[in-house]
Amino acid sequence: MLKGVNLYFIGMMGAGKTTIGRLLAEQLNYQFFDTDTVIEQAARQPITQIFAESGEETFRQLETQVLSQLSHHTRLAIATGGGIVLTRENWSYLRHGIVVWLDVSIEQLHQRLQHDTSRPLLQDQNAKFKEKLQMLLEHRHPLYSQADVRVITLADEPATQIAARVLEAIAQKCQEKSQLNERLRLMNQETPYQVEN
Repeated sequence: MLKGVNLYFIGMMGAGKTTIGRLLAEQLNYQFFDTDTVIEQAARQPITQIFAESGEETFRQLETQVLSQLSHHTRLAIATGGGIVLTRENWSYLRHGIVVWLDVSIEQLHQRLQHDTSRPLLQDQNAKFKEKLQMLLEHRHPLYSQADVRVITLADEPATQIAARVLEAIAQKCQEKSQLNERLRLMNQETPYQVEN
């Protein structure tokens, strides 16, 4: 169905991109990568330290480099950082595969992340945690919505069930694309494009 095309999981931190990405990689016999983990391995330091010592801009540059390298390969399921959609250049790499947005409510995100101290963008002491999440989501929502596939996850829905729904949505997207290509091929046969002299 996928013919080796990469899957890129986008969405907010805590959306379950790593969990779902791993599950689908297993099912599809794909390799799994998490861009944040690859960045930490390449930089030999945790992301919190990269943010603290070098700033967000340096982190975003590393993120783009990692995405660029991964996009040269096939049969990969890639969980991306929540802010990967903010860099225009990244979309040129994401578009090489199928982009899947795991859309999770603020309430679910808040519940999952409220005790997580490893997220640099949530360390602002002046902002209330839930308000900060809301602000980040509002800013990124128009970019997330450019995904090929959007799957809204439900509260307490098992990961295996979400993965099954993602696979279903991808299959539907592939079928639509295949039908469109076939229609274009038939149209082209009926009225072949001719170059004027």
